[in-house]
Amino acid sequence: MLHSHFPNALTALLEQRREKGFLRSLKINVPSIDFASNDYLGFSSTGILSDFNKFSLSKKTGSTGSRLISGNSFLYEETEKQIALFHNTEAALIYNSGYDANLGLLSCVPQKGDLILSDELIHASLIDGIRLSYAVNYKFKHNDIPALTELIARHKNTYKEIYVVVESVYSMDGDCAPLKEIVDLCRESSAHLIVDEAHAIGVFGKNGRGLCEELDIESDCFARIYTYGKAMGCHGAAIVGSEELRNYLINFSRSFIYTTAMPEHGLAAVKAGYSLLEHTPEIEKLKINIHYFNTLINSQPSFINSMSSIHCKLIQGNKAVQLLEEKCSEHNLFVKAIKSPTVKEGQERVRICLHSFNTKQEIELLVELLEN
Repeated sequence: MLHSHFPNALTALLEQRREKGFLRSLKINVPSIDFASNDYLGFSSTGILSDFNKFSLSKKTGSTGSRLISGNSFLYEETEKQIALFHNTEAALIYNSGYDANLGLLSCVPQKGDLILSDELIHASLIDGIRLSYAVNYKFKHNDIPALTELIARHKNTYKEIYVVVESVYSMDGDCAPLKEIVDLCRESSAHLIVDEAHAIGVFGKNGRGLCEELDIESDCFARIYTYGKAMGCHGAAIVGSEELRNYLINFSRSFIYTTAMPEHGLAAVKAGYSLLEHTPEIEKLKINIHYFNTLINSQPSFINSMSSIHCKLIQGNKAVQLLEEKCSEHNLFVKAIKSPTVKEGQERVRICLHSFNTKQEIELLVELLEN
């Protein structure tokens, strides 16, 4: 089969990555003891969600169109009402993925003449949404309240609106944002707080409602994003907030408007996932495992402090982290080496995800391999 000529400049970029040791590739066969996936509660891998999901489905395999044309349904509207009720807010709007939700929100809400202040470690999807916005963006040092305070004070009289964008739990570090302090700053300056709760749902709060619920700041957020490909064990995401925000997104969010809607089986899984959160014992099992892991590592300085499912051991250099991943793999433990440029050079790490289904023996073996 003949292919068109591949540009030399792109070939050179691939070769440059290969030489530096961080060329990405896809894998199928991975070790069976899972310390890498985002399936924190085991809803997906252990079959809990599929066993629980008894919602009746139609014969349609697809939604047949965007929600504004033929893809909307009673199940969509019912699921969004369930999501809003669970997260103690007026309304919710479902997107096909967390990436789509973040892209759709940040690209259309902040306007020309507005300012976005974002933590330097926010997810790529939030960064890409900000890049598509017409607003000005300044980053502040990770979880640095004095830096955020200074930025707000300097710019609050220059821009029409200020949006502060953070994650409640950071996906590469596993640490939590100082949300109480950020809320206080936003109140004082009338800034709008946007919180991505992708890695907090199912882990923090009553029945896994997230860190915003645990800290009682849900009503202080302009928008919250909940992603279902992590602890929920399914797919999709929702932006929750006011009814006015929902209406605005339906009219202006391009990643919502111009895409085929999620099929019914995807919606049924989300709906079942929320119902399961109300009574699953897996949340408590996960908390026990997080506490046990933290007890074993005993605040070692090479580990980033975390009370979430995500834990990281910092090891400088792509080769060094790759060797540790391979060492764990030899013992059938699946951990992931996170290399630069995914993280900054010098901040390479082995990323560990704890789950409700990990045994104490597995956790002990993992810690032993990480320490030696």
